[in-house]
Amino acid sequence: MATKIRLQRHGRKSYAFYSIVIADVRAPRDGRFTEKIGTYNPNTNPATVDLKFDRALYWVECGAQPTDTVRNILSNEGVYMMKHLKGGVKKGAFDEATCQVKFDAWKADRQKGLQALSEKLATDKAAAAKEALAAEKKANEAIAAKVAEKKAAEAAAKAEAEAAAQAEAAAEAPAEETPAEA
Repeated sequence: MATKIRLQRHGRKSYAFYSIVIADVRAPRDGRFTEKIGTYNPNTNPATVDLKFDRALYWVECGAQPTDTVRNILSNEGVYMMKHLKGGVKKGAFDEATCQVKFDAWKADRQKGLQALSEKLATDKAAAAKEALAAEKKANEAIAAKVAEKKAAEAAAKAEAEAAAQAEAAAEAPAEETPAEA
């Protein structure tokens, strides 16, 4: 029986969540499977992978063919690196302890790279937020300046109207007194 390592879709529309399964080549994507070896959630940044490493390595060594996406996932998790190192042990290039040391060194280097990437994303996000805040403050200051200018224009117009009304009242007051004296 030919086996395949593939993704099995779950989740709602536009928010897919996948199980990594071992299935017969003839089985449909979401149909029968032999074993579930992990999950893959592409909705997080970075994507979250929960994998049963030993079972994945077992199935890869047994000849199960992964799909392209699953091959990338397994490669990133180090399954293919361990398969390569175990091939070196079988050939007698080095022993099992050296194999494990090399794999641990590779995994630590990989974790260091992922940590640096997540730190870079966090600093970029903080810088973008700071830049957006500065742009918002600048826009708010421009709006406040326009509002202050408009209020000053309204106050000047109101003061001018009051001055005109007082001048008109002053001009009418002496005119009213004159006919009364006569």
